[in-house]
Amino acid sequence: MTVLFDVADHVATITLNRPEKLNSFNEKMTREIAGLWQRVRDDDSIHVAVVRAAGDRAFCTGIDVSEGPWWNDQNEWNQEDPGVLLGPKQHRVWKPVITAVHGMAAGGAMYFINESDIVICSDDATFFDPHANGGMVSALEPVGMLRRGVPLGDVMRWALLGNEERITAATALRLGLVTEVVTRDALWPTAASLAAEIASRRPEAIQGTVRAIWEAIDEPWVVSQRHGLAYTQLGNRGRPNTPLAERERRERRFR
Repeated sequence: MTVLFDVADHVATITLNRPEKLNSFNEKMTREIAGLWQRVRDDDSIHVAVVRAAGDRAFCTGIDVSEGPWWNDQNEWNQEDPGVLLGPKQHRVWKPVITAVHGMAAGGAMYFINESDIVICSDDATFFDPHANGGMVSALEPVGMLRRGVPLGDVMRWALLGNEERITAATALRLGLVTEVVTRDALWPTAASLAAEIASRRPEAIQGTVRAIWEAIDEPWVVSQRHGLAYTQLGNRGRPNTPLAERERRERRFR
C-alpha cells in the first residue's frame, strides 16, 4: 500500500508509505489519498487527522517523475492538476489536519502542507522546489504558500532558485510555514499530542471554526463576518450544558 491509514481515539493517521521513492506520489497514491480524505470528511467518529511519512529521508518529494504524468491523455481543456487531490481542503475536509514534516519536503509536498491547519517539523526538515532545475513552471505550490501567508520574496526565492534554495526548519518557523520545530524523535509524539487535545473538544465547534477561518482567507471582510456569525449560530446550536462537576467547581470558587 502506498498509504497507511489508522483511526484511534477519534484521530485518523495517514502515513505516506513509499519511502523507497522518497514518498513521491504517483497515480495510485494520489487516488488513495483522495479516497482517504473523503473518508475523513464523512466519518463523524473522526475528529482530527494527522499526516506524516514513513522512512528516514523525506516527507514527500513531489510527483514521481520516474512514472511520468498519467493525465496527459485527457483533452487539454479538461486537464486538472492531479496534485490538488492531495489537499484536504479540496475535498472540503473541515476537520483539523496536522502535518508532521521530516527530512525533505520538495515541490508537490506543498499540496499537503499548504492545506493543513497546523504544520510542525523536525529540526532536520528542509523545504525546496526542484521545478526550476527541470525547466518546469512552478505555480500552484508557491501560490498556495502565498495564500498561507509566506512572504512574497521568500516564495520567489524558493520557486526560482530550485534545489539550491533550501528553507531550513528554523527559517520555516520564522516565515510561519510551520508553527513548531521539534527533534526528530519528538515529531510524531508531538503531532499525536496536538491531535488528541483537539479531538477531545466538541467536534461541531472545531469544524465550524476551521471552516470559518479558511473561507475568510478568500472572502471580503464583510462576507467573512456574516459567514462567521452564521457558523457560530449553527455550530453552537445544541451545545450541551456545562457538566455538573464543572459547575460545582466554579460555584466553590465564589463561596
